[in-house]
Amino acid sequence: MRKRNESVTVEHERAAAAAVPGPLDKGCSLRRSLRLPASAAAEGMKRPLGRRYGLWFRLRKLLLWLLGVYIAIPFLVKLCPAIQAKLVFLNFVRVPYFIDLKRPQDQGLNHTCNYYLQPEEDVTIGVWHTVPAALWKNARGKDQLWFEEALGSSHPVILYLHGNAGTRGGDHRVELYKVLSSLGYHVVTFDYRGWGDSIGSPSERGMTYDALHVFDWIKARSGDNPVYIWGHSLGTGVATNLVRRLCERETPPDALILESPFTNIREEARSHPFSVASTQYFPGFDWFFLDPITTSGIKFANDENVKYISCSLLILHAEDDPVVPFHLGKKLYNIAATSRSFRDYKVQFVPFHTDLGYRHKYIYRSPELPRILREFLGKSEHEHHH
Repeated sequence: MRKRNESVTVEHERAAAAAVPGPLDKGCSLRRSLRLPASAAAEGMKRPLGRRYGLWFRLRKLLLWLLGVYIAIPFLVKLCPAIQAKLVFLNFVRVPYFIDLKRPQDQGLNHTCNYYLQPEEDVTIGVWHTVPAALWKNARGKDQLWFEEALGSSHPVILYLHGNAGTRGGDHRVELYKVLSSLGYHVVTFDYRGWGDSIGSPSERGMTYDALHVFDWIKARSGDNPVYIWGHSLGTGVATNLVRRLCERETPPDALILESPFTNIREEARSHPFSVASTQYFPGFDWFFLDPITTSGIKFANDENVKYISCSLLILHAEDDPVVPFHLGKKLYNIAATSRSFRDYKVQFVPFHTDLGYRHKYIYRSPELPRILREFLGKSEHEHHH
């Protein structure tokens, strides 16, 4: 009986000893660590593995989708050249938004009248005519007939052909109209068919015909006053198309001014910032992206047109132009300067240093611009009258 009690006591002591934690070691840590059940440990490992696998799966799916788009876009452009034409014209980008093109005075052009002309059936183009600043007071409250008759006053006229995107009411364009008006010029500008509030579908032929129609409209009202053509960016392609045609019919303008010009649209597209990376890393870039432009009938071949132009030529280009690289404007000047068609006319190239920050569309800010135009166009007016 005693032995049995002793065994019971020993069992109770062992149980108590098992329940009480063991003695602490010198580092004040328990000698025995707690252990999770095997099933719980396995489940805990599966959770981060599952999350990592799910993240990798989604990332791989995204990369495959991007690769598919990267491969599909060139084929889509190749099969649908109209897409590339849209990217050249950007006529669907109307900036600034929410302006009423019927009210140029809202843009600070209080001496400007809005017209609508019809170059062809089913085509209507919106036109702005800004009179010289000297006629500002007389222009207040006047109707379209007064503005048309004012073209016959003793002031030269500049027909301005804007670039792609936006409208005739673009901020930098409006600022240039103000500068030219302050220098004593009539400024006539318009939106090509498909731009702004003009009706029609854009094309190189259509844009050129619109410009020809407006030029003839001006000449019918301006008498013997000099008429100059000013093109900017894509508008330089329209300008050289127009002036080549005018020279071929022996009615050239008194001078041609090209601001930020390129050689031809294919070379400009290859040199555009959006294209530089693609030309380096995408095989068959020309076949996929540049050939569709030609297929759409878009050339804007300034380098060819200048060989058939016979009037004074002024080229303005900023060295820091990020859209039309400076070297293209310089290359066009070199072609024109050696062309036989310009042997009796003045050809001038005016660069604007990078430090000035005029980039693609801010040459109008140059304090030297009035002097440049006065010296160049003064020479052109002398040629006109002799």
